[in-house]
This record gives sequence, structure tokens and C-alpha cells, in this order.
Amino acid sequence: MSTLLETQRAMRASLVGGDDRAAVAMLADGVGADRLNIYRNTMVTGVTKALRLTFPAVHRLVGADFFEGAAVRFIAQHPPRAAYLDDYGAEFPEFLRSFEPAAALVYLGDVARLEWAVGRALHAADVEPLDLKRLAALAPQDQARVCLVPHPSVGLLAADYPVDAIWRGVLDEDDAALAAVALDAGPVRLLVERRATGVEVSRLDEAAWCFATALFDGWSVEEAVAAAAGASAGTLLAEHLAAGRFVDFHLVPAKLGASFAATHKARP
Repeated sequence: MSTLLETQRAMRASLVGGDDRAAVAMLADGVGADRLNIYRNTMVTGVTKALRLTFPAVHRLVGADFFEGAAVRFIAQHPPRAAYLDDYGAEFPEFLRSFEPAAALVYLGDVARLEWAVGRALHAADVEPLDLKRLAALAPQDQARVCLVPHPSVGLLAADYPVDAIWRGVLDEDDAALAAVALDAGPVRLLVERRATGVEVSRLDEAAWCFATALFDGWSVEEAVAAAAGASAGTLLAEHLAAGRFVDFHLVPAKLGASFAATHKARP
């Protein structure tokens, strides 16, 4: 009599790896490779659909046949580990970067990274934003030591290509916008957030990016201000707080050592 774990491993080898030998030997008479193929095809079809829903722009960029072929390869390498498929596909952007048939589409992996960030924002927990009265109640000498906790629906993304313009143009089916995209225009720094109207993606300049990255990485307000040299940090902070991009805070001692700004000007 096989244990449950042994049976599960045999089914995984069959459904993911295509090796039916152990599963056929363990299962009831009459459950052969043909029937296992039905389960396998159903699983792959369902997981491919989940990927297509998470990465709609990638799907449109490469076409249905190409996407399904890539999905089959990806699923074999990274099978689902949970039944909640909205959380599936984190490794897909990196997979596309090294997927040889997609090598000519140098921006494809970054478009997938943006779509994953959009999906994370969409499905993130609904948490109340920080009550600004708590910040106002702090003693003046403590305000620079504030370390803010970002809202789970807010994220930052740096990309080598104008992936936000590509993403919008593809989903809007706007050929004119896509024709105007200049792949050599340089990197983009993006803020992804969920608002009442849906998920929004906006560009940040270098100073705003350094400031936001510092805050989101857990650095104090004082250090974030230093990272955003040349920018109006007070205005940037007020905008973040007004938009509800943080949910909590704590006080931290001032950090010593390497300059934050020096390590965050380049793409992380």
C-alpha cells in the first residue's frame, strides 16, 4: 500500500514531468497513461489560462501559439505550489528573459515584470492607510527618525525599456502609441499602485525614484531626504502620504555607513 506522499509524488511526476510509470502502478486498475494524459492536459490548460490572465500584454505581444508553447515549458520548470493561481507566475518574467525563442523581443521580460507588479497591486490586501494624526503627534526631534511601512498594493519597478508605454499601447490596441515607442530612450522608473479607480502606473524622475526607493526600503525620512538631493523632499513626502501609500511607521536610529544615494542611482 502506497502512502499518500508517495502517491502525490507519483502524480506530480506524471502531471508535471510526463513520467506515468509510478502513477500507473499505484492507481486503480484501468487508470492508465491515456487517462493520466487527460488530467495532465487539464492541469496545463488551467495553469496556462491563469498565466494569460496575469500577463495579457505579453500574450498579445507574442500571440496565442507562442505564449502557450512558452507556458508549457515554464509550467514544467515551475509547477504551481498552491491552488490559488493568482499568486502563480512570479518566475515568468525571468523565464522570458532567458527563453531563447523570445530573444529578439528584448523588452518582453520587463513587460512581464510590470504586469506581475500590476497583478500584485490588484490582488494585494486592502489595508487602511496611515492615520496622519499619528505622525503629527510626534515630537519634532523624532520626525526625521520615522521609518514608513508601505501599503502592500504599492510597488516600484525600474526597467531598461519604456515598458509602461508598451504595456498601455498593447492593451489599448493603440498602434500609433506603439509606433511612437523608442526602445533606446533609456530606462524608466515606475510607481505601481492601486487606487479607487484601479491600478495606476506612473513615471518617476531620478530624484523622486531615489526618495521613494529609500522610503520603501525601510530607510528613515532623514536618509530618504538625503537620497533625493536636488528635489523637494517635503513635497514628495506630502504627496506619498496624501495618496495613502503607507500604512504604518516606527522610529529607527540614524543609519551610518555607505551612502544610500550612491547605491540607488543605478538600476537595482
